[in-house]
Amino acid sequence: MKKILLSMAAIATVSMAAEDVITPIKRIAEVKSTTPVLPVAEKSFLDRIHFKGDLRIRYESKETEYYDGSESNKYLGRYRLRLGANIDITDNLHFDIGMRSGFGNPTSGNQTFAEANKPTEALSDYFFQSLRFHVLGITYTSGNSTWKIGRQEYMLYRPIRSQLVWDNDLSMNGVNYQYQDDTKMITVGINQPTYAENVTARDDVNLFLAQYVHKTKLEFAKLNLGAGFYYYDGIKGNTAFYDSGRLGNTLDENGLYENDYHIVEGFGELKFKDVLGKPFAIAAGVAYNTAADDNNFGYDIGLKLGKTKEIGDWQVKYSYTDIEEDAVLGAHSDSDNFGGGTAAKGHAIRGQYKFGKNTYLAGTYFINTLYGSKVGDPADADYERVQLDAIIKF
Repeated sequence: MKKILLSMAAIATVSMAAEDVITPIKRIAEVKSTTPVLPVAEKSFLDRIHFKGDLRIRYESKETEYYDGSESNKYLGRYRLRLGANIDITDNLHFDIGMRSGFGNPTSGNQTFAEANKPTEALSDYFFQSLRFHVLGITYTSGNSTWKIGRQEYMLYRPIRSQLVWDNDLSMNGVNYQYQDDTKMITVGINQPTYAENVTARDDVNLFLAQYVHKTKLEFAKLNLGAGFYYYDGIKGNTAFYDSGRLGNTLDENGLYENDYHIVEGFGELKFKDVLGKPFAIAAGVAYNTAADDNNFGYDIGLKLGKTKEIGDWQVKYSYTDIEEDAVLGAHSDSDNFGGGTAAKGHAIRGQYKFGKNTYLAGTYFINTLYGSKVGDPADADYERVQLDAIIKF
């Protein structure tokens, strides 16, 4: 009965958890305004600083049923706090800084509240002790070109915000460049993921990335076709990336990664302006790891209806994902679906409702099958996860 009630609540709450607040430090200067924008040289120091952030309160359930009938169930209260600022150095050069909760988890800012019978620090300490930098770098823009140097949110395009390869919260550590105009988007970068906080990998890992997206305006829709290549150097023979373990990827008898990850991605996305009075998008993507001989393919399909732009707006999203053990690096893919990582398949139903100027209700319902290799059993396991969110932007 609890599963049924939670599932109904998740769908009724209609959430796509924080899609519209995924980038709390996005430059305010980029938001369209009728107010004339002064050159940076004519601004005072305080006028050059732009603050932004969000707070999400979440109830979450995780229920796993294994092949032998045993169960593992967790019911959690969680929050995520993100604070960010941009400092305009010149009209084209900006210093970016951002912090989020979660004690430096590279793919999540979630922090679980302590249980009532397990007292912890004062509430003020409990919130702010978990904050870590997830953005600390320089952004330079010139015409259609953007450079990001340091620890920055990635610029890679994801159809309907797919997390097949990249988790929403992941930051890049390195130098990344993007060119974008009306017909194309080109992104390249050199990064070192092991520079992120809380990385437990024994050896350094480098990441070389390249992505191309071709944009076409059709009479009835917009079509985006894209391909990417993401080359990790230093994974095979290395220890697990984070304390969370392999997250579905194949390890050898010594607990070391058995494969490298040289990932080819392809995707297509079709975006309609008006379907049933709402914007509508449908997309599909694939990922293939050329450095692994087996279990190296994954795909997802998704559709989204609506957009939460004005008060009273809503949106819903559905996606289905099937991802084999070594299709992508589990430490960097979706940290919510399947409990994080690879070696699973299943459905995700998301939605969001904007009920105030800066406030949202959100919820997600995952219905998954975890492969036996992921849970260490001879047969697959059933996994259900519900997330109910309240979000405020400031």
